[in-house]
Amino acid sequence: MGRPRTNDETVKERLVVCATEMLATRPRESVTVRAVAAAAEASTTAVYSLFGGKDGLIGAVRDRAVAGLFQELSAVRSSADPLADLYALAVAYRSWGRGHRHLYTVLFGGVQSFDPSGETGASDPIRPLLAAIDRALTASVLDGEATSIALSIWATLHGLVTLELAGALDAATTEAAFHSTMHATLRGWATPAAFHTLRQAELAP
Repeated sequence: MGRPRTNDETVKERLVVCATEMLATRPRESVTVRAVAAAAEASTTAVYSLFGGKDGLIGAVRDRAVAGLFQELSAVRSSADPLADLYALAVAYRSWGRGHRHLYTVLFGGVQSFDPSGETGASDPIRPLLAAIDRALTASVLDGEATSIALSIWATLHGLVTLELAGALDAATTEAAFHSTMHATLRGWATPAAFHTLRQAELAP
């Protein structure tokens, strides 16, 4: 009879969860194999067996964050209104960040870089945003270069979500601030005709 497996998926999950929390709340240099293993009640051998070492474990955390945000944004369905779609993507981005604070911090805290060109892989979280921007440009409701628009929208969105997660925004006004700020950002890139439309009807929250 073979020896029972101890470094199974349960141990793997604990290691990823513990590494995620530590990477989000501590200086990266303090996140050692020994520290993560101790927090996960696992052995250092398990880290090497399951991930090949610290870099592999950090890579697993990064991959989980990237996949999670990509899945959240990809679930936003396209409609006949490209601007409403962009706002819906912003809402989904915020929702994922609020629901996965540690992964969000790891994703944008130095472990994963942001590439507004969307050329870092098929599951890059920026791709759904770029696709929506391309639709808006084709429909002549946005005017500008796609990468510049994406960076502008993401910078605004990331700033809002980061401030919210840090508790820097008044909870009573966060919803209104998010809505008005994202609305203003989209208006800034809108064509004259689309700008007029946006002034007549608010985007759905």
